[in-house]
Amino acid sequence: MTGIVQNLQHTRERIAAACAAAGRPGQDVTLLAVSKTFGADAVREAQAAGQRAFGENYVQEALDKIAALADLRSDLEWHLIGPLQSNKTRVVAESFDWVHSVDRFKIAERLSAQRPDHLPPLQLCLQVNVSGEASKSGVAPEEVAALASQVARLPKLRLRGLMSIPEPAADFESQRAPHRVLHALLRELQQQGLALDTLSMGMSADLEAAVAEGATIVRIGTAIFGGRPRPASA
Repeated sequence: MTGIVQNLQHTRERIAAACAAAGRPGQDVTLLAVSKTFGADAVREAQAAGQRAFGENYVQEALDKIAALADLRSDLEWHLIGPLQSNKTRVVAESFDWVHSVDRFKIAERLSAQRPDHLPPLQLCLQVNVSGEASKSGVAPEEVAALASQVARLPKLRLRGLMSIPEPAADFESQRAPHRVLHALLRELQQQGLALDTLSMGMSADLEAAVAEGATIVRIGTAIFGGRPRPASA
């Protein structure tokens, strides 16, 4: 087995063990392989090992990969998990299956207007800044309900749930805390009548803590593909 295939197997085992520890069925959690900065060949290798969902942070890099892997399009699910500027919404609406990083109504509105009629609804998560970091994208927790009610009414989109990227924490209990906040927000929205089912949270370092707090999608990059390649020097 190659490194990527072994790493995928090990990551799936981690998810299964975390689900068992939390008393949850293993199929509750979807593995999103974060392929940013890795080439189309790495995605192709992971797909051959049974991986279907891939997360990308940078729109142009993702579009290049989607084009290079056009022969596999029906078997791949492309998720944008990085920031989305309004000048990139059209190509995202045309090319992606999911967007996890919506934090403004204007972005959702543009995605809705620009989603082609022949494609199924674009699956959406609202990004929440659970740690209150000034440098992080995301809607403030107290503003989530208002944004969710607006976005849920837009055509050609399906609001699925919430996403967060909390600041790193060293120990298990500290890792759980921000994920618990996100889960509580999701429950509040569900109680208000929104049909949401997705918590996109947890990465290579805190996968187990996220699953313990109800994650339904974990975004795993380094544990599958290895360390990020260094940018080429100018």
